[in-house]
Amino acid sequence: MGDGILISIEGVDGCGKSTQAALLVERLTARGLPVGPADAPGSVVREPGGTPAGEAVRDLLLRGPDRLSPWTEALLYAAARAELVERVLRPGLAAGRALVLDRYLDSSLAYQGHARGLGIDSVLAVNAPATGDVLPDLTLVLVLDPATALARRRGDPDRIEREGVALQESVAEGFVELARRFPARVRLVEGVGTIAEVAARVDAALAPLLEARRV
Repeated sequence: MGDGILISIEGVDGCGKSTQAALLVERLTARGLPVGPADAPGSVVREPGGTPAGEAVRDLLLRGPDRLSPWTEALLYAAARAELVERVLRPGLAAGRALVLDRYLDSSLAYQGHARGLGIDSVLAVNAPATGDVLPDLTLVLVLDPATALARRRGDPDRIEREGVALQESVAEGFVELARRFPARVRLVEGVGTIAEVAARVDAALAPLLEARRV
């Protein structure tokens, strides 16, 4: 995979992950790293999305029919992910780029695997052909009370956000379980506080990885 770095930012809807991902890209760029895909330097890679096919799937998942079966969701996310891995992640990492993901595999494990009841192991198995060996070097989960997180949201809620706080509470539990299962890769980061305070915690969690890579 070359000398690239893959970092994913996760959490319940409204936890601030998109803001923190964008700020992290800025800080990594300031360190002199080649950040983001080669054709979109300095950008966050969002998931699902990041490719034309992935964006079409994203629209279906978030703006489509309210009632999709859990396995339909899981398989659509895996399909979009397979395209992203092939078109964006593998080439970027092979070229030594630092890629920051706004969601990735762990979202499927928390949402569909845990919260939808499909089973973390089952959803992980479905995603294995899509991701192969392309896993984050580090996954940072921003921990914030789901009710507080949803109250932050602005604009029209998407299909999943409309399901309310009960779903998000189960998702939060799923992320805690993932941190327990995969402690070397998945780290919980306190999401309460100002944007700058959370960013400092993100940097602290990321520091050992960057030091190991001599960044």
